[in-house]
Amino acid sequence: MPLRLVEEWLHSCSGCEIALLNMGEGLLELLPGLEIVHMPILMDHKYVSSQGEDGAEPQLSLPRAEVGLVSGGCANEEHRELLEEIRAKCDFLVAMGTCATHGGIPALTNTRGLEQTYAEVFAAADHGQAAVPDQGVPRPLDRVYAVDELVRVDLLVPGCPPNPVHLKEVLTALVEGRAPQLPTKSVCDTCPAIRRGTIEKKEVQRFTVNADYDPAQELSAMRCLLEQGLMCMGPVTAAGCARRGAPSCIQARVPCRGCYGPVRNQGNQMMDMMNALVSGGVDMKTIVDRQGLLRFSGAHNRLRKRARRRG
Repeated sequence: MPLRLVEEWLHSCSGCEIALLNMGEGLLELLPGLEIVHMPILMDHKYVSSQGEDGAEPQLSLPRAEVGLVSGGCANEEHRELLEEIRAKCDFLVAMGTCATHGGIPALTNTRGLEQTYAEVFAAADHGQAAVPDQGVPRPLDRVYAVDELVRVDLLVPGCPPNPVHLKEVLTALVEGRAPQLPTKSVCDTCPAIRRGTIEKKEVQRFTVNADYDPAQELSAMRCLLEQGLMCMGPVTAAGCARRGAPSCIQARVPCRGCYGPVRNQGNQMMDMMNALVSGGVDMKTIVDRQGLLRFSGAHNRLRKRARRRG
């Protein structure tokens, strides 16, 4: 019997779902072993949430399945209600993409709090403060959560978006009844750039500064971007984006931005990166935005609203 599959998105952009479709023929090869019973991007299977209507009886119900895929973090009560339903109906739950595994870009709002976020997002450009919608919409949570903060998750597959090759490996392994084989190294471990073990510049260069390289030469002839003084997050970021033999950002000769989240599941990219820079003698005062090191991994209470200084 084929495995039944449920897929849903929460606080996300659909990039993870596009990554699923980008499996191409690989997805077609899996279909004999999978029965997709709920996937909004592919099929019209509606549900009705109890959120947004005061006093409404819960009506949300998803099909039971052996495998559940969920993308996006949780930012409101409807997200949480849907996530809890997926967890209850699925035997094996996969958090798909960095928003689900570590908060992703939406978790940057955690540095502001709801009040400030609404003031910035719903402000009318020419007419002052616009009204924040509060009728017929889900109630917001106090911050953006990663999926595993609210329910038990069986497997994390990060990436913004995740690599279709890895998604295929996960689904294939589940169909075959084995453990998925996913990358466990850092971006640095998969980077062909030359490393000499010393950082040339002791001041962090702005992202607008171009790397020093010869476009006529192979990537393997370029000096490590971190050693050039650029803020490359490769040492503290999980591998997975590499295609055609090198990490995606490095192929474009720009520093890794950390979109696959920390190498270690409970790792803190900001603290780990600061330690790496300090050990290389870099002046910490030249780091303009330290919280920006958590731009993709601000859930798990990593990013919090800054307390105002008194006096």
